[in-house]
Amino acid sequence: MDSIISIQDLSKHYASGLQALNRVNLDIRRGEIFALLGPNGAGKTTLINIICGIVTPSAGSVRVDGHDISADYRQARSRIGLVPQELLTAAFENVEATLQFSRGLFGKPPAPALLEQILRDLSLWDKRKTKIMALSGGMKRRLLIAKALAHEPDILFLDEPTAGVDVELRRDMWQMVRRLRERGVTIILTTHYIEEAEEMADRIGVIHKGEIILVEDKAALMSKLGKKQLELTLQAPLTTLPTELADYPLEITREGHALTYTFDTQQEQTGIHELLRQLDRLGIDIKDLHSSESSLEEIFVNLVRDRS
Repeated sequence: MDSIISIQDLSKHYASGLQALNRVNLDIRRGEIFALLGPNGAGKTTLINIICGIVTPSAGSVRVDGHDISADYRQARSRIGLVPQELLTAAFENVEATLQFSRGLFGKPPAPALLEQILRDLSLWDKRKTKIMALSGGMKRRLLIAKALAHEPDILFLDEPTAGVDVELRRDMWQMVRRLRERGVTIILTTHYIEEAEEMADRIGVIHKGEIILVEDKAALMSKLGKKQLELTLQAPLTTLPTELADYPLEITREGHALTYTFDTQQEQTGIHELLRQLDRLGIDIKDLHSSESSLEEIFVNLVRDRS
């Protein structure tokens, strides 16, 4: 799959001495949903703002659909829609007018049917004549997305798009993201709701202290770094682990009423069969079994902790 965004040796440092980005190399594939994860201050927003032409890089290059963001700014920027974290917008305009203005900024001809569809998709059509200052916070967040889509971009950046919005609106937004991806739009999102990245993303990138520390297909990442656990609920509680089980990755949990067995999903032999036979030989009866896998959030926290 070809890249629609190509970033090479990108760095950003400020006069204060802050190194916001350090030699970032990253390719975003055309038509994918790419989730960029990282703690506060990791460099996520700086990276997005450089690609979108808001912040000037100190070194390196970025190409958007083959266009250099510095040498061919207009062509590069016209392919991008940005939904920023901030809710700032012209308070005295109405919803419809601000969309028309956003489309016109990119030299696009009027397209009332398209703008109507965008507003309907975001449940804003009934508010099209309402001044922005009268909208709720959730509606303003929807309007930011509508503005970003008004000029029909090939790439959509969503910088914490569902921060501070209710569950229903969050669900509506992600349904819309899926429809956009189906139409071929490339989606790059940052989010603190890691379960959203786990559900939506094709690939995951992790940034920490201005450096990309990992880029993986989501499924491969969870398979490679995730752990699987088997919880065995016991018929009778244990106070200590028998010496015969000392070599197994076992832990007594739930105040002795369960054993938790942790194993690597990549190993050919998980050891579960042998463990169950050993428990049977020791007369330890099992009442129930339950398996679980590491979540993306656990993987992310462990990655960042290892780099700190």
